[in-house]
Amino acid sequence: MSNRIPADMPPSEYEDEGRERRSYVVGLVLALVLTTAAFATVWLDLLSGGAALAALGLLALIQAVVHLRYFLHIDLQRSHRDDLLLILFTVLILLIMVSGTIWILYDQHVRMMP
Repeated sequence: MSNRIPADMPPSEYEDEGRERRSYVVGLVLALVLTTAAFATVWLDLLSGGAALAALGLLALIQAVVHLRYFLHIDLQRSHRDDLLLILFTVLILLIMVSGTIWILYDQHVRMMP
């Protein structure tokens, strides 16, 4: 792949491409660090019980924010708020579905106990 700039490309466009490429690289590095931290927490038994679950949940939340910011380019700018609201609504629906499923399965488990 050549890094030469086409003669007809304005400087602002290749600067934008460089900025976007740096954003992807930063996102990749952060995602790899967070994933490694999560695996290390479990594999090396750095934390146990509820503390481990809380740490893993926090790492997962931070990684979701990294993905939204660096890969999907969603931030708090006015032009991106509609996308952010759509994603938050999707997360809300998924939480309702998952928590409802867990509730129903737990209720069925309790009813089947003697």
